[in-house]
Amino acid sequence: MQLETQKRYYTPEEYLELEEKAEYKSEYRDGEIVPMTGGTTNHNKIAGNFYAYLKFALRGKNYDVYIGDVRLWIPKYRQHTYPDVMGIQGQPVYTGTSTTTVMNPLLIAEVLSKSTQNYDQGNKFLYYRSIPEFKEYILIDQYQYHVMHYVKTADSKWIFDEIEGEFATLSFETIDFQIALTELYEQVNFAESGED
Repeated sequence: MQLETQKRYYTPEEYLELEEKAEYKSEYRDGEIVPMTGGTTNHNKIAGNFYAYLKFALRGKNYDVYIGDVRLWIPKYRQHTYPDVMGIQGQPVYTGTSTTTVMNPLLIAEVLSKSTQNYDQGNKFLYYRSIPEFKEYILIDQYQYHVMHYVKTADSKWIFDEIEGEFATLSFETIDFQIALTELYEQVNFAESGED
């Protein structure tokens, strides 16, 4: 006799209530709660470098930059996720009454890991593209000097560019910002790249 286990589905409100008390972060995927994997030190260094350089470049301008702990709600696909870095032009648009979940990023950066790279490049990008304000997506490889850069054009087409090599520079289209890959990967030791 085979036992069937029933999958539990949660409302977004139930997820948020559980997430407030949880000891670790989880994403919400249209009724399912999916625990997030822990990041490597290289993942953390890359996300931190990107955030620090971007935050410094945008100081005094009408942008907010967030790292890791700010949640994103994507209503069309009923998704709650935690992008590695988000940039918002103007004021954040919150969902609900708290200031923990935003809805209007202009740009998102994700540091890829072996366990998340297919999701980050596939369904997650599909979900992100449903956000009207979203115009720039940066996928950063943590195992080599390699960045995938997507930019939304005025006629709503996405242009793809690949930036490779230690001495290359990533230049943004939606904001006045560029970063050398040597800065992005500062203090990253590729020999230490573990599973993430």
